[in-house]
Parts: sequence; structure tokens; C-alpha cells
Amino acid sequence: MDLNLIPVVLVDSMISKDEMKHGTTTVGIVTKEGVVVAAEKRATMGYLIAHKAVTKVIPITDSIAMTTAGMVGDAQMLAKYLKAEIELYETRKNKKITVKAAATLLANILYSNRFSMFPFYVQLLLAGKDDTGYHLFSLGPDGSNIEDKYVSTGSGSVMAYGVLEDKYKDGLSLKEAIVIAARAIRAAMARDIASGGGIDVYTITEKGISKVPKEEIDKIVK
Repeated sequence: MDLNLIPVVLVDSMISKDEMKHGTTTVGIVTKEGVVVAAEKRATMGYLIAHKAVTKVIPITDSIAMTTAGMVGDAQMLAKYLKAEIELYETRKNKKITVKAAATLLANILYSNRFSMFPFYVQLLLAGKDDTGYHLFSLGPDGSNIEDKYVSTGSGSVMAYGVLEDKYKDGLSLKEAIVIAARAIRAAMARDIASGGGIDVYTITEKGISKVPKEEIDKIVK
């Protein structure tokens, strides 16, 4: 597994759970043509910028992707769990898993660990396409699992939601959603100290998971 694909807020092993600093901004938007997911690229450790160019969108299958905010170890383990469980499911059932079933599976993993000494400190988006259409789910460390048309996670989500609430409308095109997602992340980067380093935007369509070229995103945010 390519560790460069693992998102995150890095945390020093000497810092207690109560002292951990969490930061990230991710956005997801469902359209009639596909799903758009976006995230900034900064990884923090307390007030230290640990990395400036991390990727916080993880492909889980060829049509499902996950974004995360939270601890690196938890994100790594959950990505491994989910990929393995989906492969097992698809082998046993001899069919592709739906996005809802994948979200339920992930929620069950989160919920089953919520009362342990070390619960998963993450906030996730799971987005994808299946035979029923395009879907977007937000999941919390308590196992909560909610489907929505647009959502943001992380410390910069307050700023991102300002853009999403103002610009989202039913019937958005994929291109419109890409613009909104990029501008929502940019708004968070302008005010949230834990968000920065650049913007990654991905689309999930009939053709699979694709990254929007950096040049296109640069034009949007400028």
C-alpha cells in the first residue's frame, strides 16, 4: 500500500490523546454527473506543519474513494480494513459492493471500536458510484453514518460550509461542483491554520476515479 496516499494529521507519540491537535478540510459534492471530493494538503502536529503536500483522498476501489481527517495510524488501518473487507465481500457475493454497503461496513468497524481504550480518531467521507447512482456518506468516530448531497469535514469545515451553503443547488454539473469544492477548500485555507499547502480535487464518474489537473484548480482559485 502506498503510504503517500494516506491523509492526515500527524501526531507525536509523546502527546496525550487530550492534547492532540486535529486539522484538515475535506469536501464532497454529489452531482447528476458524478461525485466531487476535495481536500487541502497540509499535515500538522500540534502547531507544527509536519508536511506540506500530502494526499488526503484514498481510492478504496475503482469506483469508491475515502477522504479523512484525523490520525495517520487510524487512517492507515481503516483503509486496510475496508479494502480487505470489500475484497472479501465481493469474492463471496461475486458482485460489486454498493457505496451504501461499503459505508455501513466502515461504520460498523468504527462503532465496534468506539468503547475501546484507543478508538479511531478520524472523520471520514466515503464517496462513489454503483448501480443505483452516485452517493456520498459522512462517518464519525462513533460509527455515525449519514448520506448527504454535500458535506465537509475537519477543522476548516466551518469556513468551507459557508461556500457550500451559498453555492450548492440541485442539478449542479460536474464542472460547477469542481469549482465550488475548490473554492470551499480555498476559503478554509484562508482562515484555518491547520489547512493549507494546496488543493486536490478528484471526480468519481462512469469512467472511475480521476484527479482534476492542478492547472485547472489553480485557475479556479485565482
